[in-house]
Amino acid sequence: MLKNDLLLRAARGEETERTPVWLMRQAGRILPQYRALRGRLSGFKELVETPELAAEVTIQPVDALDVDAAIIFSDILVVPEAMGLTYEMVEAKGPLFPETIKTVQDVARMRIADPEEHLGYVLEALRVTKRALNGRVPLIGFAGAPWTILAYMVEGHGSKTFSKARRMLYQEPELAHKLLRKITATTIAYLQAQVTAGADLIQVFDSWAGILPPAHYKEFSQRYIAEICAALPNVPVTVFAKGAFWAIEDFAALPCRTIGLDWNQDPRTVRPLVGDKTLQGNLDPCALYGTPAQVQAATRAMLDQFGPQRHIANLGHGVYPDTNPDNVKVFIETVKEHSTRMRG
Repeated sequence: MLKNDLLLRAARGEETERTPVWLMRQAGRILPQYRALRGRLSGFKELVETPELAAEVTIQPVDALDVDAAIIFSDILVVPEAMGLTYEMVEAKGPLFPETIKTVQDVARMRIADPEEHLGYVLEALRVTKRALNGRVPLIGFAGAPWTILAYMVEGHGSKTFSKARRMLYQEPELAHKLLRKITATTIAYLQAQVTAGADLIQVFDSWAGILPPAHYKEFSQRYIAEICAALPNVPVTVFAKGAFWAIEDFAALPCRTIGLDWNQDPRTVRPLVGDKTLQGNLDPCALYGTPAQVQAATRAMLDQFGPQRHIANLGHGVYPDTNPDNVKVFIETVKEHSTRMRG
């Protein structure tokens, strides 16, 4: 039994006594205890691939920030690696794939990963974390949306345009679908295994949704996200498609419980379009660079826009690594205080 089930009740659309709050990328980045641990290791991948350490940094923000959920410390790019495409995490530059997907032969070489065999370290991290949390808060599992994973596998690194990946959609759409089907099959099995290992809620990150035109988004992303959501009927699923503001109305039909909003979307406009779904977000991460009073004011304004129910407070993107942890605490405390007053 969970001692704090606010997040799950909000995700299911049930009434809550206050708005639950957590932050994307809360596990690490801003916390000195995370940086101290990371400094003793060879790099990011060692931390991700060592279950006891991944569990430790997953729980750090629950202890330090008093958030209403833990999110497992991992990365969306463990999926292409499990499929056979290894990545490196280059300090200060981000992910790099030494080899990329270019041809039908490349796609044929990619396996549909077995979660226990190829991603067992993530599942073990979930199990270790679940035991250590001992019901304090829910545990969130996650994966990248198939389009976002394809974008990295074809491009080979982060990009402002992902023009190589997008060129494939125009020039070789069937090749793209072949790869997307393998990614989707891997992701479904992986997320189902995460639930078995202890995840109480799943979030699907479509980080590069916003660079696709609407027709391509429907064809090459949304349909696969719908498959993933439908394959997880026993837990709430959150879909966060950054930048895809024009797809919000279509998201109302997705078999998910929660829709994440980035900071450019107005919840008052979105709410009538999505029926009874819960919304998550969406404070501008840069608002946390302000004074404590400014952080309080921005947080209250956000909460007022979402209203008192069917809302999970969060940022509109991951917390930035140079954010002052004290301001993060102000954000969290303001959510708790103001949302309680809103229900008074």
